[in-house]
Amino acid sequence: MTIGSTGSSKVSLARALARTALAVDLRRFDADVIAKAKICLLDFLSCAFEARNHPWSRQAIGIAREVGNGATVIGTRTLASPGDAAFANATMGHGLVREDMHAASICHHGVVIWPTLLALSERTPLSGATFLGAAIIGYETGAQIGRALFAADLARLYRPTGLVAPFGAALAGSYALGLTEDVATSAIAIAANTSSGLNEWPRAGGSEMYFHPGFAARNAIAAVELAEAGACTSETILEGEAGLFAAFGRQPAPAGIRLFAGSQPEIMAVYNKPAPACNFAQTAAQTALRVARELGTSEDIATVAIRVPEAAARYPGCDSKGPFHNALQAKMSIPFSVAAVLARGALEEDNYADIDDIRILRLVERTELQSEPGLTAAFPANQGAEIRVGLRNGNTVHQRLDNVIAATPEEIRTRFRGAAAAVIGDKQARHLEELIDNCASLPDSRVIAARCRLEPTEQRLRPAS
Repeated sequence: MTIGSTGSSKVSLARALARTALAVDLRRFDADVIAKAKICLLDFLSCAFEARNHPWSRQAIGIAREVGNGATVIGTRTLASPGDAAFANATMGHGLVREDMHAASICHHGVVIWPTLLALSERTPLSGATFLGAAIIGYETGAQIGRALFAADLARLYRPTGLVAPFGAALAGSYALGLTEDVATSAIAIAANTSSGLNEWPRAGGSEMYFHPGFAARNAIAAVELAEAGACTSETILEGEAGLFAAFGRQPAPAGIRLFAGSQPEIMAVYNKPAPACNFAQTAAQTALRVARELGTSEDIATVAIRVPEAAARYPGCDSKGPFHNALQAKMSIPFSVAAVLARGALEEDNYADIDDIRILRLVERTELQSEPGLTAAFPANQGAEIRVGLRNGNTVHQRLDNVIAATPEEIRTRFRGAAAAVIGDKQARHLEELIDNCASLPDSRVIAARCRLEPTEQRLRPAS
């Protein structure tokens, strides 16, 4: 039940979002949009499988309360409550810092949406088409709210994923479960009250960043379930005097946030990271790789000038030159990411394996990071970077990329196959990929989550005929 603040006949922003989302006809989505959703799911699962044994993943798995008929915790035999499963799976999916990215909202939506829907699919039967459609709605909702809310100043304080991803996941869950407009509006309002995630971790060296998507996914499920139970909520939670935009943005809500009003759904603006590092370090690291290939050796480097959009230069941790106390701080640092590529001639997870590598740290000291007006003007439609390396002999090597080069679908499939097979076995990994490829025709999408589970051979699901 939702209650308006004045009794006005004007439709609240939360209700307008719910009304539009619940009216979505899945047939409106083109094949390329459906294909993008499948690739994003494969990418999420790839990250979750690969990060399963990281400390933060083990911590999240360890607090999951086991229940007899619960939801799958990926890569384990654990069946937990939907909220606990979503928390653990979202934390694992974020564990490599390689989750998908929507630049305009500075947010990782998939790492919250997929754990929410996977958990709900094991609670309530969902067709595969509904499962994918709900995810597309979730990306759209979070992206649109994030676009309207976030600017560089706010992002320096609050984590965008923690603030806006719960909205998308809650509305995705509402659509998937076929909730009424009133109940879905309440789910949005409750999700708004859970918005959280502070950006002190890049400076202090904490690991709580990994848990931000976990809280968001767990809270999205709680929002849906409380709304289903009839919780009374504030309908003007987005645009009200103490609503989301007033509280965090210190500004009135925009006149209207409309879903699917653009030329293509927002999920099509999501890119899949090529490297396990901060979004804002991606293009600079890719540009550095081009420099490294031209140089052949880093021994003669005297100076490294890095130019990026203002949003990248100002995001917490991105300008850090150390000291680095853990790999996460290194993954957030544009200077470290660039220096590691120049020193090692590669762009990969191993770049962050030794944060005390003297070759890298010496190059970090020689870097200068600044924002560049042209790159700033092009952001967020394009996320470019420029690197100019000065050599000891006076020569200069210069490279520029106007936009990040996203991981290709085939690259995503390759890393999914390797990560999944290492945990659940090659045969089960192949079947899981087939299920996702055929998701739109599945009568019950719970088989996807079930295939992510470790089970004795005799208890595994039989292959689809």
